[in-house]
Amino acid sequence: MEERNKYTFGLSSSSSSGGFSFGQALAQPAISRTAGTIDDLGTGTTVTSTDTKPWFKQPAAQPQLKSHWRDVEWTEEQKTSLMKTVSSYKPSCEEVTQARILLLGPVSSGKSSFISSVQSVFSGRVTNRAMVGSSSTSFTKKLQSFKIRDQKGEDPNGLVLCDVMGLGDGEMTGLTLHDVLSVIKGHVPEGHKFSPDQPVRSETVGYVKRPSLKDKIHCVAFVLNASKVLTYPKGLSTTFQQLREHISDLGVHQVALLTHIDQICKDTAKDVSQVYKSLLIRETMNKAGALLGMSTSYIVPVKNYSSELDLDVNTDVLLLSAVDHILQYADLYFQDSTPQHTGLKLDL
Repeated sequence: MEERNKYTFGLSSSSSSGGFSFGQALAQPAISRTAGTIDDLGTGTTVTSTDTKPWFKQPAAQPQLKSHWRDVEWTEEQKTSLMKTVSSYKPSCEEVTQARILLLGPVSSGKSSFISSVQSVFSGRVTNRAMVGSSSTSFTKKLQSFKIRDQKGEDPNGLVLCDVMGLGDGEMTGLTLHDVLSVIKGHVPEGHKFSPDQPVRSETVGYVKRPSLKDKIHCVAFVLNASKVLTYPKGLSTTFQQLREHISDLGVHQVALLTHIDQICKDTAKDVSQVYKSLLIRETMNKAGALLGMSTSYIVPVKNYSSELDLDVNTDVLLLSAVDHILQYADLYFQDSTPQHTGLKLDL
């Protein structure tokens, strides 16, 4: 119980965002927001918004770079190669058979859609296994873990994607820092329904008192909506950076996904392979990096499947590249957690 009192983080309208200005690059629409403070008991208020229209209006002509600022092979062969890489992945630790990846982000950031999109790639057809919401509140309310399976629905690979409630999705409903850290430490049972006024504690039904390495989170992927990067509350920057500091203290590596890139770049919407020639997407990634306090080398853009009925090779390559990126950092965790040559295990 004492541990819960150590962690607080705020979404105050007066919070500093580390010098990053949200309104310098593009004009913003009129926005009505309520901001307050979230503590580890879930008291206070989280951020709400009455935005009814997207902040971003695509210009008639969008500047494109002459060359790609990241090299990617947009071919069926590359897709097949990435699928084999992900499918054959095994954690570099005998104690663990699957890497558990926690997706964290604000409401409507695209966490659940990313899970469904990755599953779609391996299923060979567009599917919505993870339930996706469309409102301003989080559809996901509990801890859900999704194993990625092949077309026959068998043989899950070494990857588990974990979905939780969004950060700051309305008054008294946002996921708290205490509960986030409880998930990462492996204390939270599968299917636990989160409630700010009932934080995870040792008395919680199914509470894992002594989690093993396989129960813990091995990498955290922050998820941001590209079309909302400039209109996220300024206090969210402080929230992310405090989250990242506590997560780093647990020895867990972090990356980020920038979703909805097709909503801010019409050229990428038409052809996903143009993503790394888009100056607008590169600038949005820079702003996402400032918001997270993270180098853009840790951030990858993705396009989730939404209204499509058929798979697209370029979309699949981008999604699989993101998964491969995540697994590289998950494996660093396993390397750090198992000292070489001694056979001893660290209890993180």
